[in-house]
Amino acid sequence: MIKYGHEHLYIQVHHLIEECLIFNMSKEECMEALSKHANIKPVITSTVWNELEKENKEFFEAYTRGRDQRATETEKRQRIQSRLNASMRENDKD
Repeated sequence: MIKYGHEHLYIQVHHLIEECLIFNMSKEECMEALSKHANIKPVITSTVWNELEKENKEFFEAYTRGRDQRATETEKRQRIQSRLNASMRENDKD
């Protein structure tokens, strides 16, 4: 799993991934954020994320379901808001 001498990096990335989870990021978003802001190679983030998924399968399944549900709800709200805006524009023309 972790080579000797890499424990510190693993722990650091682990904690940063936990921060990404708090911000409801996907694995890909987390890899991009850690690459950009912490100069951590995406392959390292991906490896640690995969290990965490193995160790916490139920958590990550629930996390993914929750992200999917929130995305669906957000899309619905955006469609409703778009329709309301269009309706208001139509009423303003009358």
